[in-house]
Amino acid sequence: MTFAIAPLRPDEVESLCVLARTVWRDHYPPIIGIAQTEYMLAQRYDPEVIRDELDRDDLWWDIVRDEGAMAGFASSLVLETGCTLKLDKLYVDPARQRMGYGGALLRRVVERASQLGFSRVVLAVNKRNASAIGAYHKYGFKIAESVVTDIGGGFVMDDYILERAVNREPPPATEVREAGTEKRQP
Repeated sequence: MTFAIAPLRPDEVESLCVLARTVWRDHYPPIIGIAQTEYMLAQRYDPEVIRDELDRDDLWWDIVRDEGAMAGFASSLVLETGCTLKLDKLYVDPARQRMGYGGALLRRVVERASQLGFSRVVLAVNKRNASAIGAYHKYGFKIAESVVTDIGGGFVMDDYILERAVNREPPPATEVREAGTEKRQP
């Protein structure tokens, strides 16, 4: 199987938003309900929000393509300069899950943290999202804390914060071939 990870381009934002709606509507209603799913999609996946994020120097959007099609995406951002990189989003098309795309995106984020000299990667995951929690444990993430965050609209996120130490040495090469390095590629 051949696939590539590359930075998200501005002309791909609309496609990413379509994929996000597909993923979220498939996965989240049983966990957080339809109303909160739609509320969070509107907050996080408005094309203008993502385009603004593409202009930031402390935030990265990566996509994975397989045979030219967008199969998944991840975003990460500096949470604590020199110390912590946050994996903010990581989603794979439901029809393409369990094919290695999520793991490849996760390795890319951890590799970026290592290249930037950060000591850890953190992420938030809904406490009821057992499949994601299991996957993150497989990649060395541990529960660091439990948080409830008011996100407005009468909704809260009831999450675990997971963390993983990062080896500051360059990581071994992965089987994923990186493509397109036009934007500050760690």
